[in-house]
Amino acid sequence: MTMRNYFTPINRLLLALSCLQLGILTPAYALKTLDSCEKLKASNIEYSQCLDLAKEAIERELQTWVNNQIFSLEEQALTTGRQSALEMFKRSQKNFITYRENDCRWQYLAKSPSITAASTYKKCYIQLTRNRINELDMANH
Repeated sequence: MTMRNYFTPINRLLLALSCLQLGILTPAYALKTLDSCEKLKASNIEYSQCLDLAKEAIERELQTWVNNQIFSLEEQALTTGRQSALEMFKRSQKNFITYRENDCRWQYLAKSPSITAASTYKKCYIQLTRNRINELDMANH
């Protein structure tokens, strides 16, 4: 099934609005990816600020993916009458949030009190969030 056939007109509208929202709310993200932040590593303050922007933007991107998945599963539940996939996805997302926090927190604590501890946390957060987005993208193919 292609993505074009998968999305109903309502899904496409919501996805378009979400993408538009991302574009409006995060123009700095186009310049503030993890790779672009790495170029600023010599200046800890600029590096940390860049990571903050990238972290906020990728969190918004993840939320768009999660919202789209929930919407799709809600539509499926209305058609089939079964809520189990929707409930399990919500549990999965909650577990991911807990995992991400714990995984990045131990890395932060291992680096503390180094000046790089906060950046280590942010970089971990961005990478794990990007991985989750990739998983959600793969699940839709």
